[in-house]
Amino acid sequence: MSSLPLAEYALLSDCHSAALVSRAGSVDWLCLPRFDSPAVFGRLLDEAAGRWSLRPVGEATAARGYADGTLVLETRWACGGGEAVVTDALAMAVGDRGHELGSASPHALLRHVRGVRGEVDLELEFAPRPEYGVVLPLIVEGDGGVVGRGGAALVRLCSPVPLEVADSTARARLRVRAGESVGFALRFAASIEPVPELWTPEDVERRLRETAAAWRSWSRMHQAYQGPWKELVHGSGRVLQALTYATTGAIVAAPTTSLPERVGGVRNWDYRYCWVRDASLTLRALWVAACPDEATRFFDFLARAALPQVRSGTDLQVVFGIGGEHDLTERELPHLSGWRRSRPVRIGNGAWVQRQLDVYGELLDAAWMLRDQISALGDVARELLAAAADGAAARWPEPDHGIWEIRGEPQHFVHSKLMCWVALDRAIRMADFLRADAARVERWRAEAGAVRRAILERGWSDAAGAFVQSFGGDILDASALVPALVGFLPAGDPRMRSTIEAVAARLTDDRGLVYRYRAPDGLAGGEGAFLLCTFWLAEAWALAGETARARATFEAAAAHANDLGLLAEEVDSASGELLGNFPQAFSHIGLVNAAWAISQAETAR
Repeated sequence: MSSLPLAEYALLSDCHSAALVSRAGSVDWLCLPRFDSPAVFGRLLDEAAGRWSLRPVGEATAARGYADGTLVLETRWACGGGEAVVTDALAMAVGDRGHELGSASPHALLRHVRGVRGEVDLELEFAPRPEYGVVLPLIVEGDGGVVGRGGAALVRLCSPVPLEVADSTARARLRVRAGESVGFALRFAASIEPVPELWTPEDVERRLRETAAAWRSWSRMHQAYQGPWKELVHGSGRVLQALTYATTGAIVAAPTTSLPERVGGVRNWDYRYCWVRDASLTLRALWVAACPDEATRFFDFLARAALPQVRSGTDLQVVFGIGGEHDLTERELPHLSGWRRSRPVRIGNGAWVQRQLDVYGELLDAAWMLRDQISALGDVARELLAAAADGAAARWPEPDHGIWEIRGEPQHFVHSKLMCWVALDRAIRMADFLRADAARVERWRAEAGAVRRAILERGWSDAAGAFVQSFGGDILDASALVPALVGFLPAGDPRMRSTIEAVAARLTDDRGLVYRYRAPDGLAGGEGAFLLCTFWLAEAWALAGETARARATFEAAAAHANDLGLLAEEVDSASGELLGNFPQAFSHIGLVNAAWAISQAETAR
């Protein structure tokens, strides 16, 4: 059973795929060649689903961190006989720099050991299990390592030390003395392609230097934020870049699937796709923690993926594959036991067929923030955005599944109505760019007014003393904080202030973390506190001028980042342990946006 706490893992990325490496030196998750490809190493979800372990023999202590400005992981191992440093990275292409980070990928995982003091004995175990552990590959010894073939995958482990092969697993023992080093590389190709060329230890060292230089050049070019929590903000910016599929500009919600929202529960989803909902929040975070170039590429991806649907007059799809795929049909993998036996393990995501009307607002709000950049997208952007505004105007009175993708009957969710208002408000402001005629703009204005009145009249509950989850109800929902964040009402408005106080009092656990809601939603079991919602509360306090409360709320959420600054989706209120897919873009987006809001509020004071 896979059971390590999620905080034990580090993220590696080449902006095409991602790996998770445990503090114990085991690569327990790696999908190649894309984020959404079948896992080659899947031990994260089942002990038998493959891993690549490299660590000292016997007892040893580990201290780890990313090399400055990079996602190159350095783990310093200390044991009785000496010290050694293991450096891990997913290789960037030679010459990748700045805006071109990840423009191509050799699809190679690098692991390098350097002796620091005395001597250290290490053990290596290489057990690839393609297609989420379904395939037991044939591993053949050869010059300079081994080659594994199975299913559609071909992997080559380049190793300067002899390997022994048994049961589709290659193993080795090696000794590294002070001043010595040894490098390994996993090379990946499709099974119909030639075996990748051998990389020597010198090649590994050179590729590691190139990869570190690529990340540092991106960080220097993109990361100018100098406000509070600078290191966390910069780290989150690198995480968002790491979750970007460089080929298209899509950003995955997380690089993992089926890490549960409660241990042993069934709320296990595949997040290796790109949600339109994340657009406005992501783009604002990229503007703070990165730069408009990445943001524009992300918007361009969304525009091209969504345009066929809005042209046809159908609902705007809420989530796409990272190559622009529309069909994300969900299925279960019954052979995997799941993280801490949290079944089922799912791939695909059924949300692709849901109606979620808030996406119109997220798309238009993203365009409003990028209005100076998207002019280069021309008629494609104009057609998409104007049609999206028309969709919001026509569909806002209808029920949907909402921001939290409730898997039950559609409802009149307040947040969905709010984001339809955002779509219309932003379209009106951009009417000249959209080349909308007077009649069209007037229709948008009339519907925006109708949505606003409906929210103020039917989205408010006297019993709750707050804006609520759905029209006519009394259920409190953290998404009721969003009106202050999108300019529907100022945070100091009595109704917004009452809503903020209600969320802080009734949706917050003993750790100061915020739940999405506390009401039945049609799924068995519960979930942890939601980090994005906690950062929303911090941002709302900042907008209300309550900077001390904003800081306290921010710190409550940020304190749950692991030693590398990585956040999952949720936190178990009882244990404080991270839950949900990891690392989670939404959580890092919330951190960046809340830090910026607090910085601005404190500057204004």
